[in-house]
Amino acid sequence: MPRPAPSLLLTGVAAASLVLAASSVAAQQARRTPLRPSVPAYVAQPTVPDLPAAPLSATPDSVRDPAALIQGQPTTVSRRAPPFASRPVRASGVRGVTQRQFRAPQTGVAGLPTTPPPPPPPRRRAAAEEDPYAPLGLRLGNVTLKPGLTSSVGYDTNPQRTAGSTRTGSAFGRLEGDLDVQSDWNVHELKGKLRGGYSRFFRDENASRPDGEGNLDLRLDASRDTRILLETRAKIDTQRPGSPDLTSAVVGRPLIYQYGGSAGVTHDINRLQMTLRGSVDRSDYEDGKLSNGGIVSQRDRNQTQYGLRLRAGYEMTPGFRPFVQGEVDTREFDQAVDLSGYRRSSDGATIRIGSTFEISRQLTGEISAGYQNRRYDDARLRDLKGFVGDAAILWSPTPLTTVTLRGTSELGDTTIAGSSGTTARRVSLEIAHALRRNLTVTGIASFGRTEYEGQGLREDFSSLGARVEYKLTRTVAIRASFTHERLNSTAQNSDYTANIAQVGLRLQF
Repeated sequence: MPRPAPSLLLTGVAAASLVLAASSVAAQQARRTPLRPSVPAYVAQPTVPDLPAAPLSATPDSVRDPAALIQGQPTTVSRRAPPFASRPVRASGVRGVTQRQFRAPQTGVAGLPTTPPPPPPPRRRAAAEEDPYAPLGLRLGNVTLKPGLTSSVGYDTNPQRTAGSTRTGSAFGRLEGDLDVQSDWNVHELKGKLRGGYSRFFRDENASRPDGEGNLDLRLDASRDTRILLETRAKIDTQRPGSPDLTSAVVGRPLIYQYGGSAGVTHDINRLQMTLRGSVDRSDYEDGKLSNGGIVSQRDRNQTQYGLRLRAGYEMTPGFRPFVQGEVDTREFDQAVDLSGYRRSSDGATIRIGSTFEISRQLTGEISAGYQNRRYDDARLRDLKGFVGDAAILWSPTPLTTVTLRGTSELGDTTIAGSSGTTARRVSLEIAHALRRNLTVTGIASFGRTEYEGQGLREDFSSLGARVEYKLTRTVAIRASFTHERLNSTAQNSDYTANIAQVGLRLQF
């Protein structure tokens, strides 16, 4: 066999093999099932159509042109949508969901987003309701005056406060007036309270007596941290006939006048507050009248007291300000020697510590305690030493109830021969409760003890009472009260008891 024959034979076998392979692939693709109609367009691939068989050639294409194997083949990416490919997926788990809902189209922004509405304003606390029965007051420029007038009648079982069977009860009439003063200035402040009354007993004219007290304060704001304080005060009272300071039994009730004033300055240094105050106080005693027409002189009791006080307080918190206070004073009597032959003028020194506090809106007050030493000009009189203090506490457990507690301890003077002075301690408790907005019931209890140094003389005074006030309008109110008083004394024929009941009508503006 010649040499070219094997080459032609091998070439023919290779061509036949290629034709058989192409026929086998076309048959397999024809037998495939078409894709399900729900297949998306970007997944489905169209079936490659059958291509006509290339004419047989003695020389393979790869030999003639190496790129011919890929130039004549169709693209593998379909440019046509498969049949039923646009129908939505109907599977039970995603029923009603289409392909477009998986990727929502982005909306174009035409402008800035709208501003959200502002939040609603915070709810404001309701303002405290004004007392519909409180007096409105009378305006005098920028000062408000609140005057009041009370007229009442009553009965007193012991008008003279005497002991034994000599006491005689009597009906009485009482007229009382009061005035509250409060400024409304941008700077500075003027405030005060005045009260005065007169009780007239119909069966015992000698027991008729006046009483009253008041104070007026003026604050001048020199600067933000400096204030000038001015104060005036006055009090009028009477002595009971059985008082130990009266050497004889007198008729009626001698008057006592007490008045004075003070001036000071307060300066704030950050939280430190310094106050310097000077004061002058005067006490005048009326002479007593005897039943035979004679006079018991009390001029030796008239005196003037000068005092200087320095106080330093530090604000620990807005509601707590402790302080320390030092005070010196001098008491000068008009008569150097009293009727018993003693020189009563004296010098005193006092040191106190205390604090003002506001634990809450319901509990406020001031408490102080200290020690005082008083030295007399007469060497026969021992120095008077003892505890002194003051307390004023206001507690409002409920909006309808107010509790007021007051206490004081002080050293006083006397004209009893051989006695240096007195130690007086007093405490009072007042509870007021509003049953209705215009009906208030008040209970009052007090106790006091006075001891005369060097004499073994002691007096215990106690009182218990109740008061009811019914306000008809802002202007008119009805008042009624009852008070029981008792005095127990170590002195002979000095004990007494008294019951006082009264009812009256009050006018306030």
